Amino acid sequence: MAGVTSRGMDPRTSLVRFGLPAIAAGVVIGGTLPGVVAGVLAASPTSLPWLFERLFAWLAYLTMSLSVVYGLLLSTKLLDAIAHRPVSFALHQDLAVAGLAMAALHAGLLSLDASMPFTLTDLLLPGASPYAPLAVGAGQVALYLTAIVTASFHVRRRIGQRAWRALHLVTFLSFAGATAHGIAAGTDSGQAWAQWIYLGSLAIVAFLVAYRLGLVLAARAGRRARLAPAA
Repeated sequence: MAGVTSRGMDPRTSLVRFGLPAIAAGVVIGGTLPGVVAGVLAASPTSLPWLFERLFAWLAYLTMSLSVVYGLLLSTKLLDAIAHRPVSFALHQDLAVAGLAMAALHAGLLSLDASMPFTLTDLLLPGASPYAPLAVGAGQVALYLTAIVTASFHVRRRIGQRAWRALHLVTFLSFAGATAHGIAAGTDSGQAWAQWIYLGSLAIVAFLVAYRLGLVLAARAGRRARLAPAA
């Protein structure tokens, strides 16, 4: 979601690249783990997949949301004052990969849920789900779009910066699909804390998108103002 002129990542930044996501994951896991452990101890073995489905669903959504927010912060250059751009870009990429991995785990665990087992077709084909097909389908499409955008990091030089940035606009569709999937299909959607997570994520992304559009419009107005006297 933001251009980077650096030709490579300094190996010295690897600690920051992997350390910061690890800290973020630790905060999320630390906040949710006590409740999960209590649920696991009280649950029967057949309900364990359902518990871990929820855990990985939330981890995936929060990580992917952080990746979207981080990309917008990069595109608005708000992070440049506190972090080196190559490091910020690498962290944005790592968050996308981590979110994609946890979303895939969430989907895979559905096949182990005895209460409503998903077949391979149910997992892969949007709209084939036996439970809330439209909402689950939105999540499946969001997962595929996220995979495409994540893969584009590795072909950025081949496809060019302009095409890569245009492809990254798909991220917003993925974020919208993941949010709709969580709200409509998630079993925790009725909880106040879940609603605050969705509302907070949407508010932050909407604010940063509006801010980014404001920067673009201001830059265009400035160019027109500079060209007007010459015309």
